[in-house]
Amino acid sequence: MKFTDLGSHKRLTELAKNPPDLTRASFLTPERIDKMAVEALSWKMLYATEAVDSEVEKALVRLSREANVLEKMAFLQEMQVMNYVNNCESEERRVGHTAIRALEVSPYASKELTAAVDAAKSEMVKLEAFLPKVDKFKAMVVVGIGGSYLGTKAVLEALKAYQQNGRKLYFASNVDPDKIQSILQEVELATTLIVIVSKSGGTLEIAAQEEVLRRSYAKEKLDVKNHFVMITTQKSPMDTPSAYLETFYLWDYIGGRYSVSSMVGAVPISFMLGLSIWKEFLRGLHEMDLHARYETDPKKNLPLWGALLGVWNHNFLKRGTFAIIPYAQGMYAWTEHLQQLFMESNGKSVSQKDGSFIDWQTAPVLWGTVGTEGQHSYYQAIHQGTQVVPVEFVGFLESQFGLDDEIEGTTNQEKLLANLFAQSLALAKGQKDVNHNRYFSGSRPNHILLANRLDAYTLGNLLAYYEHYVAFQGFLWNINSFDQEGVQLGKRLANDFLELIKELHHDKPSKEPVKDRMLVHAFLQNLKNYTTKKS
Repeated sequence: MKFTDLGSHKRLTELAKNPPDLTRASFLTPERIDKMAVEALSWKMLYATEAVDSEVEKALVRLSREANVLEKMAFLQEMQVMNYVNNCESEERRVGHTAIRALEVSPYASKELTAAVDAAKSEMVKLEAFLPKVDKFKAMVVVGIGGSYLGTKAVLEALKAYQQNGRKLYFASNVDPDKIQSILQEVELATTLIVIVSKSGGTLEIAAQEEVLRRSYAKEKLDVKNHFVMITTQKSPMDTPSAYLETFYLWDYIGGRYSVSSMVGAVPISFMLGLSIWKEFLRGLHEMDLHARYETDPKKNLPLWGALLGVWNHNFLKRGTFAIIPYAQGMYAWTEHLQQLFMESNGKSVSQKDGSFIDWQTAPVLWGTVGTEGQHSYYQAIHQGTQVVPVEFVGFLESQFGLDDEIEGTTNQEKLLANLFAQSLALAKGQKDVNHNRYFSGSRPNHILLANRLDAYTLGNLLAYYEHYVAFQGFLWNINSFDQEGVQLGKRLANDFLELIKELHHDKPSKEPVKDRMLVHAFLQNLKNYTTKKS
């Protein structure tokens, strides 16, 4: 059944015409705050500052059940084919990021799930043997784009406080030649390990960057093979183990934005932070996977309840964006990864059921930065702007380093938390004032995710929370959250531009057909160096 045909959709549409007013006298009470909380593993969600009441909650629970989202989550985690669109040519793949962090399965698991777990265990054995071999290296350069970079960077930065080996890590995350050259100026090649990440083994930019780096090592008369590691799928064009110190594998059921669970994340994270940190992060991911699958009460299932609140704000209250704002400096790169996770997964407009175009909103625009920095920039618009922005605040009771002095009666961590709670309450309650310039409308929906401390296990919980939040919303909207055809279109057009650039360089027709040749050529005519070459 279509999202808009569900009985709960009709009920929520009615309720949205007169949503709860958070500024109403005695609406926000201590009792409401205590009651409206969800706890799971290391996290607690406080959602009393969302524009919901018992009627909205009942309708959201009904929505999740009518859409069979928990059944679909079980299908995903059992490795059934989830990456498909009926009546359209599509990837027709299983989705396996939860499988590769399980490491153990029941004897009754599907053969596909068992095979995926066994494959992941095999790669972990290789990783444990590999790490002692690279003890001498002081730096690592990871060459990867998109999901091969964003998730790993977000996790590493968030856990940097736990690093003890003094190593440096660099990401050559795009083909811009200045990126590679700036890294080469900082590292000592003899003690630097290069990790090439290409799932398909056919990404032009990755191959070009690898060649630049290999030439740099050869120029220094270093043994190139002993400095290069490959992460790819078996039998890809880059699966040539003889050319690398080690080759690690991932599989076609691991999407790029979910690949931090694979060797894509394991190799750099364990190199920088140690294998024990990596395993604790995996444990955090896996335990949230189990919670998302087996907690059948939607109001106790943390990622499902977060997803339902998001749908209420986006589809029924018509809020077009969503801000995720962590009050933790280490999470400054977090939203970059979540932008890909949310918008690449659910930025779709085609029904998975029959391939027809849908007429309801899917992925909101996601954004945000570290909270204390945001307070001095975009918070003005969140509090008084004409567009209402739902917010998810993320906070921690303790600092990572555990070093915090009491100044004027409170610690800095307490000051940080005071800011977080104050912003949440201010958005909800607002402020009435006869001076319009100091008037705050309030009733701006938000909630808080709170944990004790930002560590590997807690971060694993949090990442899996977001992954399942996205999946649950995709199930509700009846879309395929696991492909990215929109990304592929730009790549194909870029190749057409490159073919015409070759023509301009060598003054002879391209061997490859170029679609929209005249349009592509018109763009290139604006580049002075190419028009000069042609003339």
